[in-house]
Amino acid sequence: MNILKRTADSFQNFAARVGLGAGNQHDESTYGFNFLSRNRLKLEAMYRSSWVVGQAIDVVADDMTREGINIRGLDDPGEVEIINDTMDQLEIWDRLNETIKWGRLYGGALAVMLIDGQDASTPLNPKTVGKDQFKGLLVLDRWMAQPTLQDLVTEHGPHYGKPKYYDVFSDSVGLCNERVHYSRVIRIDGVKLPYWQSIAENLWGQSVIERLEDRLTIFDSATLGAGQLVYKAHLRTYKVEGLRSIIATGGRAFEGLVKQIQQIRMWQSNEGLTLMDSKDEFATHQYSFAGLDNILMQFGQQLSGALGIPLVKLFGQAPAGLNSTGESDLSNYYDGINQSQEGRLRTPLNTLLQVISMSTLGKPLPSSFKFDFASLWQIDDETKASVADKVSTAVARTVEDGLISRKTALKELRQSSEITGIFSHITDEEIDQADDDPPPPSEMTNEKPTDADQSPSSEEGGDTVQPTASKDSVLH
Repeated sequence: MNILKRTADSFQNFAARVGLGAGNQHDESTYGFNFLSRNRLKLEAMYRSSWVVGQAIDVVADDMTREGINIRGLDDPGEVEIINDTMDQLEIWDRLNETIKWGRLYGGALAVMLIDGQDASTPLNPKTVGKDQFKGLLVLDRWMAQPTLQDLVTEHGPHYGKPKYYDVFSDSVGLCNERVHYSRVIRIDGVKLPYWQSIAENLWGQSVIERLEDRLTIFDSATLGAGQLVYKAHLRTYKVEGLRSIIATGGRAFEGLVKQIQQIRMWQSNEGLTLMDSKDEFATHQYSFAGLDNILMQFGQQLSGALGIPLVKLFGQAPAGLNSTGESDLSNYYDGINQSQEGRLRTPLNTLLQVISMSTLGKPLPSSFKFDFASLWQIDDETKASVADKVSTAVARTVEDGLISRKTALKELRQSSEITGIFSHITDEEIDQADDDPPPPSEMTNEKPTDADQSPSSEEGGDTVQPTASKDSVLH
């Protein structure tokens, strides 16, 4: 028979006063609220003055928007270029980059879809967007717009319980004193908070810097302190007998001492001489910096781990150790970036692309439309050449088999230029002049004809006659 025993969750030794609750100094350790996210001026001072804070905010935002997306499933590959050109002209990725940055810095930010002629307070219906109505995105941080705390989304779905409207303040960069419906914004929070804490922050998130403030101050204090030690790395001392009496007496004796010190400072070099009284003593003292680099590295690693950014990205520092290239760290980091892209950008981008399609192409996206986020890995020229060879071989084979036309093949090759770097100079005129009908297939099957399907040969004395096609053979 098993007997259940209740055990403690932590180790304690009351005789030695070891463990939490054993009457030692560690009993006074606790956690408290920082609320740095509410101090806008301090956050801005940290972002402007500390390069570590700047890296913590900018690196993730830059990588999430650096390579863009790969669009597939449109009826015409040329439409992909039209959408990409529109996003470049309207600086969509730059605006998304700003939204992510200010969301990470302040705890929340919005990117409002600017659709000419539509009321921003009404729900968005992408199918009602007319030609050239979409004018880009307007970025508003949490200090430019106030969520409606009492009017929340009541429709079941991913936005259930979130603010239904955002009231833009009068001193904002645009849409001043206007109300914006939640369906027209792309919202990015820094750190998502539990329910009650979110209410305390007016339904916004938390700045990513709030968790790091203590580690940031320690890191900056250590680096600045190490820098100041350089001024004390080489000290010189000079012992003078009766120094206090000379200073107290003053007059010519004190002036003579000052002149002697000046002469020593002037002529003391690797070729000069130091003249002093036989009872005086001169000595040098050097400070050792051993161990400081390890301390700074430990502080830097804590920041790197807390932010989820590898050292090579956060500090530009190459990994240490034999045969260490940092590829595993970057691989894990890029996986985290892709996870953030999928969780925070996929749904808003899907709506945004529908709006762009209606505004630029004048039609909704087809059901076959899909997109994925481009990989952050930069492949070398040798790998690009290998991929280009495989793509061109596969496309040429499908043309020979009669599966696609030459026009479609040229479109596929030009679209692959985003990865391979070649075939990008295939012009629209060359595509238009290419044949639009696939060539007849060389051989659809490898089956050998039967005797009944073969025509009489001349060896049997008969003329060569083509057999009459039956209904079954036509279907085949």
